[in-house]
Amino acid sequence: MAVGVPGGTATQPVIILKEGSKRVRGRETQSSNIMVAKVIAETMKSSLGPRGMDKMLVDSFGDIVITNDGATILKEMDVEHPVAKMLVEVAKAQDEEVGDGTTTAVVLAGELLAKAEELIEKEVHPTIIIEGYKKAALKALDILDNIAVKVELSDRDALLKVAKTAMLSKLVAEEADYLSSVVVDAVTRVVEKKGDKWTVDLDNIKIEKKEGQSIHDTKLVDGIVLDKEVVHPDMPKLVRDAKIALVDASLEIEKTEFDAKLNIETPEQMKAFMKQEEDMLRDMVEKIAASGANVVLCQKGIDDLAQYFLAKKGILAVRRIKKSDMDKLAKATGGRVITRIDELRPEDLGRAKLVEERRVGEDKMVFIEGCENPKSLTILIRGGTQRIVDEAERSIKDAINVVKDVIVEGKIVAGGGSPEIETALKLRDFAKTLPGKEQLAVEKFAEALEIVPSQLAENAGMDPIETIVTLSAKHKEGNTWYGVNVVEGKLDDMMKLNVLDPLLVKKQTIKSAMEAASMILKIDDIIAASKLEEKGGGKKKEEETGESED
Repeated sequence: MAVGVPGGTATQPVIILKEGSKRVRGRETQSSNIMVAKVIAETMKSSLGPRGMDKMLVDSFGDIVITNDGATILKEMDVEHPVAKMLVEVAKAQDEEVGDGTTTAVVLAGELLAKAEELIEKEVHPTIIIEGYKKAALKALDILDNIAVKVELSDRDALLKVAKTAMLSKLVAEEADYLSSVVVDAVTRVVEKKGDKWTVDLDNIKIEKKEGQSIHDTKLVDGIVLDKEVVHPDMPKLVRDAKIALVDASLEIEKTEFDAKLNIETPEQMKAFMKQEEDMLRDMVEKIAASGANVVLCQKGIDDLAQYFLAKKGILAVRRIKKSDMDKLAKATGGRVITRIDELRPEDLGRAKLVEERRVGEDKMVFIEGCENPKSLTILIRGGTQRIVDEAERSIKDAINVVKDVIVEGKIVAGGGSPEIETALKLRDFAKTLPGKEQLAVEKFAEALEIVPSQLAENAGMDPIETIVTLSAKHKEGNTWYGVNVVEGKLDDMMKLNVLDPLLVKKQTIKSAMEAASMILKIDDIIAASKLEEKGGGKKKEEETGESED
């Protein structure tokens, strides 16, 4: 980009941006950004709720993902536009923070921007809209806090309903009753109290999946399942009252870190050399056996000879276990991961009632079960095909997260768009108390919230406009939990239907959507550098292939 500078008879061009750079400013920038956000939101809308449609995503390698999980859809979409990437980041943050509500967050962000565009066309400055949106979001969080219902950790029934609601919009909906009990059992067993608050470390719940059988064969294991097999055929395949050595050291002869030469001139010398190695490995195994261990779980490799010695001692061994799994094993069995065999003591050993190699599908897996007071456990997911197993995993992860959210926050709201309608009505009353144009922004925020029940109704084949009008009338009469019953295609009390959502998810959805919309509205200038591929493409290709295009 060149700018003319007066100086004598000629103007001297001053280069500011590199050649090929592009710049878009003002209203044009805002319009294009909002348009991109609306397109992404439009893509996500149809997958909202139990009657939402699935998306088939095909990557550049031809791999297929079929899902209606918002976080997965956005992660798999190969978006190019910077604003689209920002919305993907919003969904990712929502997923990491509360584990659910990603579709709603993106749809709401798109609707907030669409409503903001209406105000921009009426010459309302974006800064005023952003301030109004911030006030509306704070008020909305306050409204949600006031209408939410408290839930105790001991209320298993409420936790089951929350988990089931999270699964009803997924492929595994038919097995939601069974899977929700598996999820609630898993989460409540790893709950810990810190101070006066409950916390849940989701790293303590290991999810292992294996295709075969049906989703109903998914089960909770009181311990850890390893997708590994016993290293030697002569080792026992089942050990009861297991004493487990957790070893973060290789049961092999370590190579020196410097180059060395050994001149072996006679067969006797060769034999002595090999005997020395054998003695060293035998010594390692003797130390393990002396500690009382009858199971060895090793993070690194185990030499063939060491495997033989372990088998002779009747010790079951598994090698090359992931570090994350070793940490889970330590929590589950109460053992200590040791880094030197010399340091292994009887008190370092973990305990389990049973360690067994079992055939699961076409593969073998090792089950460490019956751990006393396990602080880490496994959900083993089964399903007819790989895609069903993958979707079941996504559904179970969502359910685990929402149960965790309820335990941490201790509050729930009903689903079906009922909290959004209630919040929108109260925001309109709040807007009347504000001066100036901020009032318009708050009213638009309230309108945007109505996209949730409106889209749920549309996806269920109902009339969205009629739905919003009727719901608003019901809420004005004091029916706080009236929402869209998508299964029967009518309006109903969602609390009585046991359609429950964590308050934490609803609050995070509003925060994420508002922050995304504000960030995009604040942009009025895009300066894009030229892409590297456009420069010297032929030269690059020539260097890579070693051929000229001539």
